[in-house]
Amino acid sequence: MSEKDPSKEEQSSQQHEQLRADDTEVHSIEPHAIPPHSVPTTSVHYGGFWMRLWAFLVDSVLIGVVGSMLTNVALATVGMNENPPTFWLFSLDDVLKAFFFYAYFVLMTKYFQQTLGKMIFGLKVMSTKGEGSLSWGTVLFREWIGRFISGAIMILYVLVAFLPKKQGLHDVFADTTVIHEQTRKVIDQSKLVTT
Repeated sequence: MSEKDPSKEEQSSQQHEQLRADDTEVHSIEPHAIPPHSVPTTSVHYGGFWMRLWAFLVDSVLIGVVGSMLTNVALATVGMNENPPTFWLFSLDDVLKAFFFYAYFVLMTKYFQQTLGKMIFGLKVMSTKGEGSLSWGTVLFREWIGRFISGAIMILYVLVAFLPKKQGLHDVFADTTVIHEQTRKVIDQSKLVTT
């Protein structure tokens, strides 16, 4: 019977451990090397209903205060702050506040992909098509038309709690979703590695 050489067993064991260590290093790099369109949905942390609600409430308070101040200044500048004219059912005051409300969401989403409320809660709007920045058409459709429809039928906001990608109706219309910013950083790093 031949006996195994202990030095060869030790050497083989060390090689096996080195291969396992090398394998671990490769796996720690691979998630960053995955192209964004092939990132598994389990690695993306979508912004849920409550986080998005809190962000929206922060934005609503902010735009309510700032929008009212801007509206009062605009009406006072043209001398209409005492008795603003009405258009059908809406006063000029209401029309200006709606303008500031939608302009805030459209411009913040276009240029930063997040509003101040989303920034506070670490949320960001992304295209589900894997595009880097959002086009004007996507932003206008999501923030103006989609938000108007969702706002008219408030129960539609609850869809965020039940859809797999945590999308509201306005997200579904515009092919967008809201994710946690940390997820976005991982996706951006994967783009750098693949390009």
